[in-house]
Amino acid sequence: MTPPRRALIAVSSAHAPLYSEGQETGVFITEALHPFNVFRKAGFEVDMVSETGTYQPDWLSLQKEWLPEEDCRVWEDHSSEFRSKLDKLLKPSDIKPENYGLFFASAGHASLIDYPTAKGLQAIAVKIYADGGIISAVCHGGAIFPGIIDPSTNKSIIYGKKVTGFTTQGEKEEGILGTIESWNRPTIEKSAAGSGATYIAPPGPWAAFTYTDGRIVTGANPASAHVTAEAVVKAFDSL
Repeated sequence: MTPPRRALIAVSSAHAPLYSEGQETGVFITEALHPFNVFRKAGFEVDMVSETGTYQPDWLSLQKEWLPEEDCRVWEDHSSEFRSKLDKLLKPSDIKPENYGLFFASAGHASLIDYPTAKGLQAIAVKIYADGGIISAVCHGGAIFPGIIDPSTNKSIIYGKKVTGFTTQGEKEEGILGTIESWNRPTIEKSAAGSGATYIAPPGPWAAFTYTDGRIVTGANPASAHVTAEAVVKAFDSL
């Protein structure tokens, strides 16, 4: 039986200083907004959730070069479907996983902080995957994969799979690899390797790139959010 045509977008509930003048990371807005738009256009109902039911936007993601005018209008309109759902985030206890056919882990560097220990979000993803649904992540969203354990193998659902995500080279170019290490969190490349997956690098740190391996769909960076969501819809429609 085809899983429900209903998508659950996870966002980070964490925030921490990251940028040069102390501005904080949090939810990278387009990495949630672009998938939201793609899923709605494809006829999915869409809900949004974080581990604590709270969020903070990533500072960089609100700057003009990262938030185009059309996206900015949606973000600033508290009556828009996207913003209203983001402002009324669900918690894992509000979610019935059997009602969803896909789980999408959006990102922002803050995901590295809370996704590895987000037991509520991980449990939801486990159930959706066990029920035959699609699990996806973009950019740093892959930090959640080590905790999504396939009960049939007792290993991460990406064990033996090929995945992509934000490059370590990109962290170096941004000058924030040291900050990530101070959080005692691995890069996405190390996280994938630690889960027994093969990391597939994009053509460049900022190139739009997505990779599908069965029911696991991943994207490399903010520019990949849209194409990754499109790949998710394609994977779902082929179930």
